[in-house]
Amino acid sequence: MWHQEGSVDQSRKNGEPVQMQIWVDADACPNVIKEIIFRAATRTSTKVILVANQPVRVPLTGFISSIQVPKGFDIADNKIVELVQIGDLVVTADIPLADLVVGKGGLALDPRGGLYTKENIKDRLATRDLMEQLRDGGMVTGGPKTLGSKERQAFANQLDRILAGFSRKI
Repeated sequence: MWHQEGSVDQSRKNGEPVQMQIWVDADACPNVIKEIIFRAATRTSTKVILVANQPVRVPLTGFISSIQVPKGFDIADNKIVELVQIGDLVVTADIPLADLVVGKGGLALDPRGGLYTKENIKDRLATRDLMEQLRDGGMVTGGPKTLGSKERQAFANQLDRILAGFSRKI
């Protein structure tokens, strides 16, 4: 099942009460994290939309779909920012995207379980920019450590807390 661009849930446009949706920055999201999201979406009947510049396989459920955007710098990010609504969750390791999502009233969660908030996003962005400068200057080499079981568990726990917190607000 492929979710085509432009087929956003119409109840969101009509001002009716809506359920939180999970948007996934799918080009860089590890498959193991996608599987955790798929299980949580099925368990909680939460709509998930993966956004990528290439075809993404999704389980055939009524809750999980994808949008394919053209290849290009930040096109998937821009599509997520365009479609995300207040209270939606975006799963991304892209801190500038997380900053835009938080600015729109959404939640952002990185694949290691870190929650981006209004209180921490500017610090995370500044740290990212500093690390980029250090890497560009050759002072720091390498990237983040491999996603291990501890990080996967942290992500699953944080996702469960977010979904449980949202269901209490309804």
